[in-house]
Amino acid sequence: MGSVFRDMFGNVAHSSAACTFAVDPTVSTAALPHVMNPDPATTAVPLEISVEETRDLLAANPDGVLLIDVREIFEHQTARIEGAQLIPMRQIPEHVDTLPKDKHLLIQCHHGGRSLRVTEFLRARGYLRVTNVAGGIHAWSLRIDPSVPTY
Repeated sequence: MGSVFRDMFGNVAHSSAACTFAVDPTVSTAALPHVMNPDPATTAVPLEISVEETRDLLAANPDGVLLIDVREIFEHQTARIEGAQLIPMRQIPEHVDTLPKDKHLLIQCHHGGRSLRVTEFLRARGYLRVTNVAGGIHAWSLRIDPSVPTY
């Protein structure tokens, strides 16, 4: 269940386990031209997508999407998705300034917990096009590519 509260600016806000967002009934979309005509390079993307959606995005736009694996090196050696770039979670802060902002970053781990935290961390640092892969490599192994070992 969500809750309603006032944020630090006095705006009415809603909160749930998944997100917190402010509601300003005085702002119309007409006052926000970027909402009506979004720039594809900066358009916000879903917080989380399925492994099926991940597979489809990687296939449809390989140059515009980057899959980042935030598991540890030993986990990556056990099982990996072809083409994923390994950056262990603890090293993400060191790489914040080198990650491309013009690509849709898909963040993946074992089951989706660490990658969700990394997704939220990157979004808080200005990365609008970053999405968690729900279920991680475990779901990928079960539903996309059974040749990828589960562990």
